[in-house]
Amino acid sequence: QVQLVESGGGLVQPGGSLRLSCAASGFTFSGYATSWYRQAPGKEREKVAFISSTDSSTNYADSVKGRFTISRDNAKNTVFLHMNSLKPEDTAVYYCNTKGPRCPKYGCWGQGTQVTVSS
Repeated sequence: QVQLVESGGGLVQPGGSLRLSCAASGFTFSGYATSWYRQAPGKEREKVAFISSTDSSTNYADSVKGRFTISRDNAKNTVFLHMNSLKPEDTAVYYCNTKGPRCPKYGCWGQGTQVTVSS
C-alpha cells in the first residue's frame, strides 16, 4: 500500500523555525518527484517547494525562496521541508505530493500537517 505521512507541524512564533517530514511507505522516494504544497483557509493551494527524482534539483515559490529548503534522505525514505524565518502568512496546512510509477497523473498525497505562526 502506498502511503505518505506528514509530520513536524505545530505552533511557532514569528521568526522561528520548523522542519516538516514526509515519510513514504510502499515505494522509494529516489524514483519520484516530490513537492510540498500548502493551503490556508480561503486561499488557493500553493506549491512552495519541489525536488526532482533524477538530479535532486530544487525550486521554490517566490514567497518562500531563501527561507525554506527541501531535501531528501534516501536512507530514511523521507523528504523534508526546513522552514526558517517563519511569518504569520506561512500559516497553513502543509501537504506532501509525489509523482512516479505508483503515483501517476495527480500523484499521491498525505494527510497534511498544520503549521501556525503566531505570537
